[in-house]
Amino acid sequence: MTELSHYRKIAVLNANGISDFVFSLPALNALRSAIPHADIVLLAKAWHEQFLRGRKQPIDRVVVVPPYVGVGEINPGKEDPNQIKQFFAAMGEEEFDVAIQLHDGGLHSNPFVKRLAANLTVGTKSPDAVPLDRWVPYVGIQSQIMRAFEVLALLNVQPKQLEPRIMLTHADRREIGPFISDISGPLIVMHPGARDPRQRWPAEKFAQVADGLAADGASVALNGVAEERDIIAAVLSHMQTPAINLCGRLSLGGLAGLMSQAAVVVSNDSGPLHLATAVGASTVGIFWCGNLINNMPINRTRHRPAVGWRLNCPRCGRNTQTENCNHQESLVADVSVEEVLHSARDLLAQSATPWGLH
Repeated sequence: MTELSHYRKIAVLNANGISDFVFSLPALNALRSAIPHADIVLLAKAWHEQFLRGRKQPIDRVVVVPPYVGVGEINPGKEDPNQIKQFFAAMGEEEFDVAIQLHDGGLHSNPFVKRLAANLTVGTKSPDAVPLDRWVPYVGIQSQIMRAFEVLALLNVQPKQLEPRIMLTHADRREIGPFISDISGPLIVMHPGARDPRQRWPAEKFAQVADGLAADGASVALNGVAEERDIIAAVLSHMQTPAINLCGRLSLGGLAGLMSQAAVVVSNDSGPLHLATAVGASTVGIFWCGNLINNMPINRTRHRPAVGWRLNCPRCGRNTQTENCNHQESLVADVSVEEVLHSARDLLAQSATPWGLH
C-alpha cells in the first residue's frame, strides 16, 4: 500500500488571485488523479467559493480563510483574533492528513499551515520562512505551474497534464448571451487593465490593434473591472471603430464564458488573460520580461507572448530588478502594435475551437 493511499483528507492553501489559482490547477488535477478517494479542501478566498460552486473541479469544497496578514490579506489591523482562533479550531477538527502550501514563499503562509495541525505539511520555503515537514526552495524565477508540481512531487504525485483547464457552466453561457447575441464575425476580447500600472500596454496601442482587427471583420469587446473604467474609456477614445464595452458588467463566471467564445483574447499579463487560457481561448499576452518565465502559457499553438524587455524605469533609469523606485510608467510600452496585430491575425487564421465549447 502506497503512502498516498493513507491520505483521506487534504488541505491546500492558495488564497491568492485568479492567476495563482489558474496556475495551481494542473497540480490540483494531478492530486485528484493520484488520490481520487481523498477529501480535498481548498483554503482560499470568498471569490473562490463563489466561482467554484457547482463547477466541475479537482477539489471537493472551499473553506474561506479569514483576514490574516500575508495570507489573503495585505493590510494589518483587519484581523479579528477571535475569528482566527475559531477558524483554526475548526480546522483542527477536520483532522487533515496533509496540508499543502501552494500560496507563496512561506513567510506568513508556512506558520499558517503549521497551525492547521495536519499530520504532514508540505510546500515551499523562502530563506526567511520557517520550514514545513517537507519543502522545496522558493526561487522567484520559476514557472508557477512547475513550482506547484515540484511541491506535489514531495508526495510522489506526478503530473498528468501541464495546461490549466476550467470547465464552463450553463450559468456562464447564459450570462454572456445578451452581450454577444448580435455580433458578426469573430469575437476579439481585449483586457487592457492590470493591477500593476507598469505591466499595462498603452491604451492607444490597444486601440490600434482593435481597429486593425475590426477592419478585418472582427467584433471587439473590451473587458475590465469597475475600477478600470478610466482605462477602458481611454482605449475607446482612441478607437475609430465601435466596440462592446463590458467593463464592470460580468461576474467572474460570465467572464469565463465570454473568454470561451473569443476567437482571440488580447490582454496584459493579468488574471483574465490566464483565465482565458484555462477555458481554451487563443491569446496574445503582453508580458514584462521579469514575469515571462513565471506566467507565460506553455504552448504556442494557441498562445503568443509579446514581450517588453525594458528593465530600467522610463522616468528615472533605475534597474527595476534591483531597485524599487515606485514610479508607475509602463515597462511594456515598447511592444509594437505590429507584433501584437500579427500574432492575433495568425491565431485567427488557425480558427481553433476552444475547449469550453466541447
